[in-house]
Amino acid sequence: MFASALKFFQEGGSFMYPIMVVFAIGLAISLERYMYLTAAKLSNSRLLSKLVPLLQRGDLQQVYGVTSKSKNAVGQILTQGLARYKSATSRDDIEAAMEEAMMEFIPRLEKRTHYLATYANIATLLGLLGTIIGLIQAFTAVAAVDPALKGEILSNSISVAMNTTAFGLIAAIPLLLIHTVLQTKTAEIIDSLEMATVKFVNLMMAKKHGA
Repeated sequence: MFASALKFFQEGGSFMYPIMVVFAIGLAISLERYMYLTAAKLSNSRLLSKLVPLLQRGDLQQVYGVTSKSKNAVGQILTQGLARYKSATSRDDIEAAMEEAMMEFIPRLEKRTHYLATYANIATLLGLLGTIIGLIQAFTAVAAVDPALKGEILSNSISVAMNTTAFGLIAAIPLLLIHTVLQTKTAEIIDSLEMATVKFVNLMMAKKHGA
């Protein structure tokens, strides 16, 4: 299997190398983003599970003590909300402070993910370009050979030229799938942050009015 893959790569010509580079960069970004998003999701979930009982008891002082020491998204967002809580005259003031903090974290979650779709397109286009150039070279080469050999030479040349298109698609399809997975994962984290914000504001306003 390895020998077949190596032969396929070698027969594809020089355009196989830039496609491989694009594919490798895309995979590196995919791995880094997946690990970052997974760690962010777990960190937020752990902190929320610790804070929910405190919020339900209305112990905002202890909540602030926990969130102010946290560096993850939920902790920083709730810290901003608590900091605005005492001076806030309305619910909108608290929500505005928390939304401002959230806007600082959303770009970090979405960072570099959009490159994957671009790399997938580049890999596809490089594959097509390699095939077109290979076909041009093939037709140019057979122009000066014996007519009896033209069919065989042209067939072999076209087969080799199509390798670049195939490899471009082999690189592009996984990158597009990973791009979709990461986008979904990012959207889930953002939704959880928004939900936590709404619940937190509701609990703070209930305590404020109850007091």
